Amino acid sequence: MFHDPLFILVAIAVLVTLFILMLGVGSFGIGGKFHDNNANRLMRYRIAAQAVAVLLILAFVYFRRSGGQ
Repeated sequence: MFHDPLFILVAIAVLVTLFILMLGVGSFGIGGKFHDNNANRLMRYRIAAQAVAVLLILAFVYFRRSGGQ
């Protein structure tokens, strides 16, 4: 499974989404100028990254169920 390029893409997409989420939540907890300037932008990036991750997960499941190796 770790040699599958689609699985690696899914893992990277999920980790990018997690990183953006943690950056946004961390800036929310700390507050300050960074949060004021970037909170909405970070959450928009998170939504986009999450959509890509979900689409890649669905593609991964589809290709594995259809017998593709």
